Amino acid sequence: MGEPVAVFLGAGVESAAPVLGEHGAVRVLAADAAEFGEFSVVPKVDAVQAAVGAVSPVAVLVSSSAEGKEVAARVAVRIGSGLITDAVDVVAGDEGPVVSQSVFAAGFTTRSRVSRGVPVITVKPNSAAPEVAPAAGAVEELVVEFGELARGTRVVSREARASSGRPELTEAAIVVSGGRGVNGAENFRVIEELADSLGAAVGASRAAVDAGWYPHTSQVGQTGKTVSPQLYIAAGISGAIQHRAGMQTSKTIVAVNKDAEAPIFELVDYGVVGDLFEVVPQLTEEVKTRKG
Repeated sequence: MGEPVAVFLGAGVESAAPVLGEHGAVRVLAADAAEFGEFSVVPKVDAVQAAVGAVSPVAVLVSSSAEGKEVAARVAVRIGSGLITDAVDVVAGDEGPVVSQSVFAAGFTTRSRVSRGVPVITVKPNSAAPEVAPAAGAVEELVVEFGELARGTRVVSREARASSGRPELTEAAIVVSGGRGVNGAENFRVIEELADSLGAAVGASRAAVDAGWYPHTSQVGQTGKTVSPQLYIAAGISGAIQHRAGMQTSKTIVAVNKDAEAPIFELVDYGVVGDLFEVVPQLTEEVKTRKG
């Protein structure tokens, strides 16, 4: 679709630019101002709008986080363009970028395009595996003029989330999830041990969360979080549509379940019919052995 231009807001562009360049950014537009940290999303909207004016892009791609979608929506309104959210693929088309989305509990894939203005598209994390594509990554100053609304909502305090030492669930490249078959909060250590051996995030089905075995913040599914990792391991999860809606776009899916008729096996790339308390610890030990 053209030459990628990255936008970097805040301090630290010196260390970020080489990484962005390594993955294809020909230019890095950088802006650092106190407003980006002290106020809500509007200063970032001002910055992205300034970048659009400076580059005249074919499309604007934003990470599909809660904040990213708010920034994208505001930018689209400002520049009079259409918006598509939660893309799992973006490719060049004759009349502009063609966007794929997974919809209706991941039962269908739609393809659509923006018909007016510069397409603004939010892309789900892990929709594409990072690929090395060395480019210049030349840093340029992005001049941002903050509007009247930029200082309208001040961030008065921040509290760091307690770190588990694991990746954030929606951004993790590998996710290991446990379900009803784990049969108790104390048994989730089996899931956690496998996740830690792989450097993965830990997820849980709604049944496990409703039973109080694992925090709601780790729920994967239609009423929880949607993930799209490179590898998703489901242990003791039947595969009801509610759960499938939250992980069906994962690149490789592995399931461990002692019920050979479990719906999850209709979806997987690899399935193991067996007791998770026998299979998962063996898998953990094998991973540890291979990692030396």
